[in-house]
Amino acid sequence: MIDSPSSYRPGSLPSALYRVSDSRALDRLAIEKASIEAIDLMERAGRQAFLLLRERWPQARRVAVFAGPGNNGGDGFVIARLAAEAGLALRLYTLGAPEALTGSAAIAWERLKASPSSPQIRVHALSGDAEREGEEPLILADDADLIVDTLFGTGIARPLKGAAARAVRAINDSKAPALSVDIPSGLDADRGRILRGEQGRGEAVKATLTLSLILAKQGLFTSEGRDLSGEIVHRYLDIPADLRASFAPSARRHRFEDCVGALPPRALHAHKGNFGHVLIVGGDVGMAGAALMAGAAALRSGAGLVSIATRSEHSPALVASFPELMVKGVESPADLQPLIERAQVIAVGPGLGVGDWGRCLLERVLASHRSLVSDADALNFLSQDKSLDQSVRKSQTVVHTPHPGEAARLLGVSTAAVEDDRFAAVRRLVRERGGVWLLKGAGTLVAAEGETIRICEGGNPGMAVAGMGDVLTGVVAALLAQGLRPFDAASTAACLHGAAGDRAALEGRRGLVAGDLLQPLRQLVDEL
Repeated sequence: MIDSPSSYRPGSLPSALYRVSDSRALDRLAIEKASIEAIDLMERAGRQAFLLLRERWPQARRVAVFAGPGNNGGDGFVIARLAAEAGLALRLYTLGAPEALTGSAAIAWERLKASPSSPQIRVHALSGDAEREGEEPLILADDADLIVDTLFGTGIARPLKGAAARAVRAINDSKAPALSVDIPSGLDADRGRILRGEQGRGEAVKATLTLSLILAKQGLFTSEGRDLSGEIVHRYLDIPADLRASFAPSARRHRFEDCVGALPPRALHAHKGNFGHVLIVGGDVGMAGAALMAGAAALRSGAGLVSIATRSEHSPALVASFPELMVKGVESPADLQPLIERAQVIAVGPGLGVGDWGRCLLERVLASHRSLVSDADALNFLSQDKSLDQSVRKSQTVVHTPHPGEAARLLGVSTAAVEDDRFAAVRRLVRERGGVWLLKGAGTLVAAEGETIRICEGGNPGMAVAGMGDVLTGVVAALLAQGLRPFDAASTAACLHGAAGDRAALEGRRGLVAGDLLQPLRQLVDEL
């Protein structure tokens, strides 16, 4: 008997995320310790996927299921059987011959063939391991209302090619929505990257909705995984909680909602000195706007006082733009020293430049051993001079906020290498340089020694514009000044920054500028 769509109950997406190796180990543990047979897990996965598709697409009548040669394909056979028994028109595209399958997938195939509805399922076998010159692309035989992707799960570590690659292209070329089971086929679930070959080519399904199973994989929530996964829902498949608790998460999702309550209520008798004095150091010739954005963001994020140390020629314009900022022209470390002495937190780097002016100011900042936020050109100096890096380590508190290019220079690798494994990159930065590291990008990562990596959610492509990083630097500095510990300040700032960007983008993503975040920041920080 088929469960009605109303028996599907949405659940909350877990915050704990895991590596593929943990997911496989839990599968084995469930079979060994909880006496759950592998075919039962497959039936549970297929049934949850079927109920989900009926809930989300109740009008769908024509469904195309793409099933791979392993257990993920077995999930597809279960889905196809249940859908056919519910009266849906089914086309089943299989990679290779299902008769050659073994284990649970073979059992699922036999159950499909034994179903009374089996004659109504139109099966198409796809074959071919290599791309051939002039080969016709696969085109879906009819206009499917919905596509189900069960080609590959976490068991594949090589780029898709041949029939598999053509199947993925057919799915992506279709106008029908796509439901991926466990992960979008072709995605590396650990790294969040498309599996690519030596030439950088690779294929992966771009899902409308991904049904995550048992343990949520970390790669769904960062880098290309964010684009490919679409909406994500999760099912534990009734795996006992004590078994799941046997595994420590490799990362955790962190949302703006998780940050609410991070700052204590302000006392009625409070004054500006209670909320910290932030100093922004930057704004070399032609780059005054970077320092202005960081300073304005620090004020809008709740800092009690904000000073800017910049080129003297910029002072009048900055004061006119934002008179609440205290702007001081500095041309030498001696000019900077009085400002350092009054500040609790120093953010250095926005518009700092890579000339002598920027370097001598950075050296003076590092010698102060104040709580520090380093960004932009400050990071570029650190990548070039190990003596500066040693000075940073002496600061009692330091948060670094690189984008992938800056992280690559610090690590001595290409930007592509950082993007290829963001988790490995941020862990290496922590291991080699200490401090808290906030690696910007889709699914910003925040890492520190002894902490589980946080993947900060929020943000949108409209924020891919100059000045956004300067705003983030100001937010981090303001939260440090208000007393948050560095790891929490960095992750809260990333979520606050993303939420402000999302609110600003309600008026449109294209044409969004960094200054558009200032008003949403003011509104959102009051919720912390």
